[in-house]
Amino acid sequence: MDLGLRGKKALVTGASKGIGRACAEALAEEGCDVVLVSRTAADLEAARAAIAGKHNVAVQVFPLDLSDGRNVDRLAADCPDIDILVNNAGAIPGGNLDMIDEQRWREAWDLKVFGYVNMTRRFYAQMRQRGHGVIVNVLGAAGENPDFDYIAGSSGNASLMAFTRAMGGAAPRDNLRVVGINPGPVLTERLITLTRTRAQQRFGDPERWPELMTGYAFGRAAKPEEIAAMVAFVASDKVSGYTTGSIITIDGGGSSRRSAL
Repeated sequence: MDLGLRGKKALVTGASKGIGRACAEALAEEGCDVVLVSRTAADLEAARAAIAGKHNVAVQVFPLDLSDGRNVDRLAADCPDIDILVNNAGAIPGGNLDMIDEQRWREAWDLKVFGYVNMTRRFYAQMRQRGHGVIVNVLGAAGENPDFDYIAGSSGNASLMAFTRAMGGAAPRDNLRVVGINPGPVLTERLITLTRTRAQQRFGDPERWPELMTGYAFGRAAKPEEIAAMVAFVASDKVSGYTTGSIITIDGGGSSRRSAL
């Protein structure tokens, strides 16, 4: 399906690998010029070369740490014409309350929670001036299905769910849309790192992490491309023009299987 995105300009954070890289690929395939943001310059350059080599679109890269609000300001100044913002950068560690001390918790939230808030604040204002734009926040299903052993991530995602709904509910008055996506387990390097932590906690051996995936829906984690396809879908005014303030869960039915007992 042609999503009507050709000629749009999309900015994706955390775009050098995993879900972010897949989102950039999906949007480029739809004809969007893309801006890739991540902390690692070498990974960004590899992503830029691959995307530019496959799609006839412009690709810019910005190696920036978005946990620093000054970098958000710089990015907004350098990219004043963004039509689609995909907030995806974040690396909140696994662990329970005893394992995640205050400094580690704050550092994780500086990138994902405050990073999303600051990016939305700056780019929403620019979109409002132009009278059009879409913001897609890639969150995480732990926000609606909280996990004590991922307490900082569960709490951060729940906060961003409320933020997305609040922004998305008010956005139509500015002719904008804000939408969230809650992925469940997705086969990325990050998932493997989190699962290794849990395997260490449960089995005393991080190398047993594949055993913790055997109970996943369909016998697998989601593919990054499956999340990216939904990002492109909700970014399209052609097929999602009346969708805002909503959060779409892609977790293989995990949230629906949660027991109340």
